[in-house]
Amino acid sequence: MDTNAEIPFEMRLDARAREVETLLRSLLDTHLLPGEIARPERLLAAMRHGVLNGGKRLRPFLVVESAALFGAGARHIEALRAAAALECVHCYSLIHDDLPAMDDDDLRRGQPTVHRAFDEAAAILAGDALLTLAFDIICDDAADNGAAPLPAATRLALARGLARAAGQGGMAGGQMLDLTAQHDAPDEAGIIRLQAMKTGALIRYACEAGAIVAGAPESDRERLAEFGSAIGLAFQLADDLLDVTADAGRLGKATGKDAAAGKATLAALHGPDWARRQLHGLVEQASSLLEPYGERAAILKQAARFVAQRDR
Repeated sequence: MDTNAEIPFEMRLDARAREVETLLRSLLDTHLLPGEIARPERLLAAMRHGVLNGGKRLRPFLVVESAALFGAGARHIEALRAAAALECVHCYSLIHDDLPAMDDDDLRRGQPTVHRAFDEAAAILAGDALLTLAFDIICDDAADNGAAPLPAATRLALARGLARAAGQGGMAGGQMLDLTAQHDAPDEAGIIRLQAMKTGALIRYACEAGAIVAGAPESDRERLAEFGSAIGLAFQLADDLLDVTADAGRLGKATGKDAAAGKATLAALHGPDWARRQLHGLVEQASSLLEPYGERAAILKQAARFVAQRDR
């Protein structure tokens, strides 16, 4: 695909989303892989419902564009596969997050949540299967474009990074902190830690994963991870602001739930005006981290602004 930075940002975001969705659709077909015995149709249907339902695909976009920053055009398919793996983990987390035992939501991306469209058992298994599939995608040494597969050390780094971003020290740990927050009333530092884990960890990984696919030096990987941390905090802050200010029809999910559940957020703690000022500062911080890359980083800088300014 053309990497011309003059393509309008949202068109580029949509184009990457279509690429990733096409790959996800093929990964969730009925074709058996070596070692598989059967793919139950109801399980596949629940997985597809939780994954192939639109969405901005921001995390996959960040993987692909971070790889492109380092000139990884020849590794575009491999970047897409890493992006698809990350999206499987993200969508698994949403499926489980929506369950009655967690946030108890009926609507996701304008559609019934998986446990509403199917049942709770199917939703749990769909999430489990998507999490497992993510590591299958990363570890598979098949070369889809005829090129040599990613080196084993690269695939290991991708798998290890995703495991740590998604596990007890990352997203899953953040989800636990979120569940207890309504009782523990965390202070500002506690809220920031919670959000950096629950939401920020996968976004941080998305940016670093692109650099890993491209074979970028460690210093660049660390810089992209810092960039991801900044926009991860911005993403959650914008999400909290939308929960206070947006309507459910536009957002595609219920609003006002954080306040109703007694959950502490920075937007609730300091107010919408403070949150908007913080978002501006986080965008500036994220953009400054990309200054060494000059114009090559224009798309990622636009991504930072998009995260902070989105209205749904």
